[in-house]
Amino acid sequence: MEFAKNRRRTRRFCVLGSYMRIVFEQWRYIFKNLWFVLPFAVVPAVFLALSVDFQDISLVTNSLLFGSLDLGFFEIFSAWTFFRIDSALGIIYSLLSIVCLVIFSALLLAFVGKHMRIGKRTLSGVIPEFVNHILSVLLFVFVFGAIYEIWALVLSAVLYMIVSIASKTAARVLFILVSILFIAALLYLVTVIYLWLPCKVHTGFRAYEAFLYSYRLVSGVRWKLYLSLLISYAPCFLILFGASFGPEWVSRILAILLYLFGFLSFIVRMETLYFETDKLDREDLLRSYREL
Repeated sequence: MEFAKNRRRTRRFCVLGSYMRIVFEQWRYIFKNLWFVLPFAVVPAVFLALSVDFQDISLVTNSLLFGSLDLGFFEIFSAWTFFRIDSALGIIYSLLSIVCLVIFSALLLAFVGKHMRIGKRTLSGVIPEFVNHILSVLLFVFVFGAIYEIWALVLSAVLYMIVSIASKTAARVLFILVSILFIAALLYLVTVIYLWLPCKVHTGFRAYEAFLYSYRLVSGVRWKLYLSLLISYAPCFLILFGASFGPEWVSRILAILLYLFGFLSFIVRMETLYFETDKLDREDLLRSYREL
């Protein structure tokens, strides 16, 4: 009887340890190699922060909490989208953020992938890998961006219908609940395509074959990955909307910091999870063990 209890307890600890590894493994890698990976994230983080329309975020947040909820569809959509169309400068920032995302995602993917494969944190060999990865990264950013913008469009349409409800108390409650449900649904959609990019660049499969292979790899850890994404990114939505109460320059600085570590976490998690699910040895870890 005591043996059975200990066995169940051990199994629970193993499951918990498996969840925590996926949740925190990328953070361990990031902080261990911070000064090597941080430069890859600075430029995209800055332009992503400049692509956020904090004026409309502030308008929506204040109207939701303190105002009359007299919001138009464009104002709600501008608060959610990452593509600013409020001015010519906003459009330029948005386009530059896409370009920077593609370039620096490919560079970071090449650097981290090389480090995990051979255990060396050098820039030699990164550029050839970058050239090999760039088209795959471009496709991934396009697909991911399209999914997000369609999600933002549908969410904005639903929220616009909600704010027209006569009872403002009911509208506020529904506004918050629907936003939470949509964020949860978005994170689930991310898990479906999350490992496609590392599968594509590491295996050399065609796009559809890489997607099928990545879907199979992630199927066994989907809810662990979902928990990891939820812990990492759900608070970011709250912080960004909360930051809108302060001066815009404070909001942008906070957004840069969020995108800085959000960008690193997203790419590094891809690599750590891919190596784990595909049962590949990580030479960056093995090399560290050998040096002890």
